[in-house]
Amino acid sequence: MRDTNKPVFRTTNPTPHSPLPTPFFYLLLLFCCLLSGCYTIKQGTALLGYLSRAVPLESLLESETDGAGDAEDSEAEKNRRFVERIQDIRRYATEELGLTLGKNYTRYVKIERDYLAAVVSACAVDSFTRHEWKYPVVGSLPYKGFFNVEDARKERAKLEKKGLDVWIRGVDAFSTLGWFKDPLYSYMRDYPPDRLADLIIHESLHATVFLKGQAQFNEELAEFTGSEGSRMYMESRYGADSDEYKKMLADEADNKRYVSFIQELIKELNELYESERSAVEKLSEKEKIINTAKERFAVEYESLFSGEGYRGFLNMPVNNAYLELYRLYYTEDSYIASLFARSGKTLPEFIDAAKTISKKGNASKGSAGREMLAQALGL
Repeated sequence: MRDTNKPVFRTTNPTPHSPLPTPFFYLLLLFCCLLSGCYTIKQGTALLGYLSRAVPLESLLESETDGAGDAEDSEAEKNRRFVERIQDIRRYATEELGLTLGKNYTRYVKIERDYLAAVVSACAVDSFTRHEWKYPVVGSLPYKGFFNVEDARKERAKLEKKGLDVWIRGVDAFSTLGWFKDPLYSYMRDYPPDRLADLIIHESLHATVFLKGQAQFNEELAEFTGSEGSRMYMESRYGADSDEYKKMLADEADNKRYVSFIQELIKELNELYESERSAVEKLSEKEKIINTAKERFAVEYESLFSGEGYRGFLNMPVNNAYLELYRLYYTEDSYIASLFARSGKTLPEFIDAAKTISKKGNASKGSAGREMLAQALGL
C-alpha cells in the first residue's frame, strides 16, 4: 500500500513533462498573499526566501575547486559545464527561436531537494471533469501549487472530503511571466542537455505567449514548443548521428508509448463514465479496468520501453486526477503538432505567429486559442 501521507513526485514516478509545470505559480502567490482565504503567509515567505537566495549564475565559476579542478567529475568542472550549457541554451532560445527570456535563467538557487513545489490537481471520481481554482489576473487553472508539502497534503485532504480524486506531483520549474527573474535550481545541474533545453524553452514560451482562461491551449503550445525546440537544439549542437541525439530520440519514443498507453486507458474509462451504469457500478468497474491495465502494462513492458523509467506505474495509485493530467498536457489529437506540420513554417516562424494572438487579446473559452493560432498561420 502507498503511504498517502507522502507526495507523489515526478522524480520517482512517470508523469507528464516538466513539465506538468505550474507556469504561473509565482504570480499567483504575489497576488494571493494579499488576499484573505488564499495562500498562507508561509507560502509567500518561502517565495521571497528563494528569490533572496538567488545568486548570479556565473558565481558558480568562482567557487573553489576541490583539489581536482581538471577532473571530469570535479565540482568545478560540473559547474563550468552547467553554466556554459545554460548560456548556450539561452542564446539559442532568444536568437534562434525568438523567445522572450530577459534576465530569466541567469540566477541560481541552491535547494536541498530535487523539486521546487508540490502541485495539487483534482478530478471527479466518476468522470474526467477537472477541478479548477480561480485566481486573479490569470483566471481559472486546473492546479494549485505549494512550496510547503504539508500545505499540499492539507489541500488534498480537503478535496478528498468533497469526494474528488486528487493527485500531488512535484514540479521543477515554472514561468513567472516576467514578473520576476526566473532562477535555476541546484538539482538542475545534473539534467542532461536535452532536458535543460526543453525546460527553458517550454517555460520561456509561457513568458512569450499567454492567453487568459486557456490553460489547456497554453500548455499544449508550450509542450510542443519545448519538445521540438529541444530536438532542434540537440541536433544543432551534437548532430543527428550523435549518441546524445539518439538517446534523446529513444527517450522521446518511450514517452510517446507511455502516453499512448495512458490515453488508451483514459478512452476505456471515459466510455464507462459516459455509460448508463449506476455510480456504484462505475466505481467498481473503474478499479477493475485500472488493475487490468496494470497487468497488461507489466506483461508488455519489455516490448514497449527501452529503459526502466516507467515501471513505477505498476505501484502507482492511479486515479482520475492523475489521468486527467494527460488529457491536459497531451491531447490525443496532437493538434499543435499537426498545425505546425500543415503550416509548413519553421519553429521560429510558428512562434512568431503565436505571438500575434497573444497581442490580439485573450481567448475566453473552448478551443478559441487553437482557432486563433490556426488563423494566424493562414490555415
